[in-house]
Amino acid sequence: MVKLYRCIICGDAYIGASPPANCPFCGAHMEYIMEAKDAVVNFDVPLSAKDRANAEHALKVEISNATFYSCAAGKTDDPEGKVLFKALGKIEAEHASIWKKILKLASLPPGNETCHTENVGNLKESHARETRAIEFYRKSAAEADHPRIRQLFEALVEIETDHLFLSEERLH
Repeated sequence: MVKLYRCIICGDAYIGASPPANCPFCGAHMEYIMEAKDAVVNFDVPLSAKDRANAEHALKVEISNATFYSCAAGKTDDPEGKVLFKALGKIEAEHASIWKKILKLASLPPGNETCHTENVGNLKESHARETRAIEFYRKSAAEADHPRIRQLFEALVEIETDHLFLSEERLH
C-alpha cells in the first residue's frame, strides 16, 4: 500500500510503500521524512541578523555548487561522473530553493561556475566545495538563533557529508 510522505527539510512530497532512506529531492536523511499528514514544514521563520546573513551565504554556496555540478555533468569525461554530477546538481539546486523560501525571494540569482573536463578534477573540486559547505553549515547550526534554521543547517551537514563520501569513494 502506497502512502504520501513529505520531507520536512525541503517540503517536497514522495509517494511510496515506505519512506525512502534519503529524500529524493534534497537528500535529507529518513528521520526528516514522514507521512504528509503528520509533517510540519515551515519556511516562514523570523530571522535574526545572524541567521539572515548565514542563510544568504548558504544560498550563494548552493547556487554556486548547483552551477558547478551542472557544468561538470555536461563536460566531465566519465559516464558515471556525468550521472553523479547531474544528481548532485539537482540536490544542490533544491537546497538553494530551501534558502529562497526562507529568505522570501521571488527568484534565484543566476550562478556562473566553471568546471573541468577531466572527471578527477571535478571530483577534487566537489570534495573541496563539500568540505567548505560542511564547515560553514556546522558553524551556522551552532550559532543559529531559530530552531528551524538550526535544523536546516544540521540536515545540510548530513547531506553534504554524504556528498563528500561520494567524491572520496571515487578519488581513492
